[in-house]
Amino acid sequence: MAEEKRKTMKIPFMITPSESQALMSELNVSSLPELLPLLVPSAQLLSRTPISSFPVGAVGLGSSGRIYVGVNLEFPGLPLHHSVHAEQFLVTNALLHREPSLDLIAVSAAPCGHCRQFLQELRNSSQIRILVTSDGPGSDFRPLSDFLPRPFGPPDLLKEDVPLLLEAKVEEEEEEEEKEKRVNGFGSDMEGRLREAAVRVAGRAHAPYSGCRSGFAVADAEGRVYAGAYMESAAYNPSVGPAQAAAIAYVAGGGGGWEGIVGGVLVEAEGAAVEQEGTVTIFMEKVAPRAQFWVHRL
Repeated sequence: MAEEKRKTMKIPFMITPSESQALMSELNVSSLPELLPLLVPSAQLLSRTPISSFPVGAVGLGSSGRIYVGVNLEFPGLPLHHSVHAEQFLVTNALLHREPSLDLIAVSAAPCGHCRQFLQELRNSSQIRILVTSDGPGSDFRPLSDFLPRPFGPPDLLKEDVPLLLEAKVEEEEEEEEKEKRVNGFGSDMEGRLREAAVRVAGRAHAPYSGCRSGFAVADAEGRVYAGAYMESAAYNPSVGPAQAAAIAYVAGGGGGWEGIVGGVLVEAEGAAVEQEGTVTIFMEKVAPRAQFWVHRL
């Protein structure tokens, strides 16, 4: 009965330390490393996998004590490389909440090469410990270096003092201002509201290889705004586009079906070496074809 409860319990995409303590008591465990894998089945229930029907859930512990949930997302009608992996979702979710670093990750299936590479963008990535719940009872957390023993990453392309993913600094007053705007809704100026949110999040983009920061913000009919920033990988292909990042923010923020998106704004630099407009246009045409869509240059 207890096992069934663990598989069906509802969890938010971000769990505070006090909420973690309550869950530990409810599930009769005494530590956060014990708690994380017990939450993975519930995380899997939050995935959106209409193509593969293979839900992946990832649950990570940040240095702040907060727990983050990540799931895989698939988009019918789009090429498979538009999909979001659970580990990418988890890292993006942590970025949205200004988490400085991740220490532990429990995931339902072994991270694919794509995700092992993407995790290299985090400082001291080799020390992040990962537990694969599908390995069965007795499995334990192992360092990422066990999964990717000869990594290629930021040290191969960047100077040591370049900020890595999760290390962007944002003024707290900006965060409070954005919270207030979410409550007030966008009124008649949806484009302006979305542009402000996209510009703000673009400032936190991780684009050290191209230098082409970009951000994308979407809105639902209730006036809520969800914004995501472009995040690059040293291996290029595992990068997360701004449209995918905004989709993550939408799901993590409680957005419903994709048809609930009514507008979107992309911001990027004029004449950027890496342009997002074409890809985001294709994304919106398939995911939210009725939504209004604007592009602004930084």
